[in-house]
Amino acid sequence: MRLYLVQTGEALPMEKADFDRPLSDKGRLHVEKLTSLLSRANLQSKKVIHSGNTRAQQTLEILRWAATPERRLVEARSGLNPNDPVEPWVQEIAQWTEDAVIVGHQPFLGKLASRLVAGTEDAQVVLFVPTTAVCVEKDATGWSVAWMITPELSSVLGRY
Repeated sequence: MRLYLVQTGEALPMEKADFDRPLSDKGRLHVEKLTSLLSRANLQSKKVIHSGNTRAQQTLEILRWAATPERRLVEARSGLNPNDPVEPWVQEIAQWTEDAVIVGHQPFLGKLASRLVAGTEDAQVVLFVPTTAVCVEKDATGWSVAWMITPELSSVLGRY
């Protein structure tokens, strides 16, 4: 089973304490470049879960065609905000048998990846920045990082 963890694209600057901000032009461009790379990978996830906030929805709208087949379950779920606990998700993911995509935020995604791969959310297994995609894969021995794409890598590889 593969789990694709995608941090939303860069948002517009924060005004006051507004967590629900849309993507910036730069964020949208980075997500489009990531989508271009992922579309070549032929990902076949039927389940896509996102936090429900504006930039997560916008990131998903750009990514959707690259990361999912025709029939898919797309749902906004609570518990994916930056400081939400990861353990409920670890328990839920343990029951999944098909590939899935989670579009969310930091530090939640980093803690989730670390908890799955290293057994502790404090391990910092991967360093997420806006528009990072990480694929973690589960086999008989547990979870491991299969690959990671950063915005910088998307820009370089997008030229080829």
